[in-house]
Amino acid sequence: MKKTNLIVLLLFSYLGHTQTDSKIYNIIDEVSVERIKKDITKLTNFGTRNTFSDTVSNTRGIGAARRWIKKEFENISKNCTNCLDVFYQKDFVTTNDGERVPKDTWIVNVVAIQKGTKYPNRFVIMSGDIDSRNSDTMDFSTDAPGANDNATGMAGTIEAARVLSNYKFENSIIYLGLSGEEQGLFGGKGFATYAKNKGWEIIGVLNNDMIGNIEGVDGIIDNRTFRIFSEPTPTNETDKERNLRRFYGGEVDGISRQLARYIEKTTKTYMPEMNPMMIYRLDRFGRGGHHRPFNDLGFAGVRIMEAHENYNRQHQNIREENGIKYGDILEGVNFEYTKKLTTVNAINLAALAWSPPAPENVLIGGIVEPNVKLRWKKSEDTTIKGYKIYWRLTTSSQWEHSRFVGNVDNFELKGIIIDNYFFGVAAVGENNHESIVVFPNDIIKNTFRKK
Repeated sequence: MKKTNLIVLLLFSYLGHTQTDSKIYNIIDEVSVERIKKDITKLTNFGTRNTFSDTVSNTRGIGAARRWIKKEFENISKNCTNCLDVFYQKDFVTTNDGERVPKDTWIVNVVAIQKGTKYPNRFVIMSGDIDSRNSDTMDFSTDAPGANDNATGMAGTIEAARVLSNYKFENSIIYLGLSGEEQGLFGGKGFATYAKNKGWEIIGVLNNDMIGNIEGVDGIIDNRTFRIFSEPTPTNETDKERNLRRFYGGEVDGISRQLARYIEKTTKTYMPEMNPMMIYRLDRFGRGGHHRPFNDLGFAGVRIMEAHENYNRQHQNIREENGIKYGDILEGVNFEYTKKLTTVNAINLAALAWSPPAPENVLIGGIVEPNVKLRWKKSEDTTIKGYKIYWRLTTSSQWEHSRFVGNVDNFELKGIIIDNYFFGVAAVGENNHESIVVFPNDIIKNTFRKK
């Protein structure tokens, strides 16, 4: 083999595979199970964090809990030279807003924003829920420690902020504590609307709701598997987009599903001991979580949670009946597992926050032709290394093949038939981090031009 051909072959092999970043491995090592356990314990010790519980006490109720969370974010910010912008975001709800609203109150979210160095108006969000409940969601006086649901998600969000605040990112990261989840996703609705009104570009929302249980009610004990719930297509798509999908495909390729694929791929690359399960559903059967309000407004969002739930520990008063213990208490939380899922979040937040802007207006062509053609709008960012084309069989859940094609705005994959695969394009940064894959939104109508 000629030397030139060998160099080309090695270069293609290098560019065609995922490049790892040593900083991601550092992040994995920096997540602390001790800190997570301490924070979960602190949150459960507020007795109840029901959305309508005490807001005056310093030791009990949701008011004390949110003030403590805000203080934790502020302490983290002090340790990183005020790198976080910490504040409350709130909306007022009344008894007319839902059957689970026993009295008028403020729904108060706690927000910590780590501004990006290059794209401060592009955000990736990790959220956990502040509030808890017992058997009766209208009971805001009886204890509802909410150790797993959802002190684990909130503690994981705080820990991610502790670790990632030591790094600089091109995009902004929001660490978010949401309230009112148990009463109707009020906190998510309020903040999603807030983001929309601000004109923020949301790369993705990682909603963490119950990330600490490994002993399922089905009898399975599993400390490595977790679920990623994502809806297939945006609810706010146009009639034109819906009609095009009928003929060109994309039934499982909406923006939230691409975010789920990104999380699965990143996790398998850097944490191969974990077993991410992509669930092709918005949430658990007939249920909902705080990513849904973001989806409703057209933002990509997924739910990350344990694989095997224990319903005896969810939404239950603390008690024992017929030898069965009920209640969401500390004993039901596996802190090492919570650390693992916190780490999954942290590395995906970092990868997305280091990623370049995704290509826009991705078009596809090649109808009744032997080759498939793709075209997209290049980013104005001159530091982008280039673009990578992905494709997979239509029955595959994850992208199977990829090819780095350089810093171009179009490419023709020869010998690849458009009818047999789905395709997408991602941007690759100079640091080798990639954007989320973008599925084509229309076909190439004019003559394809080669470069």
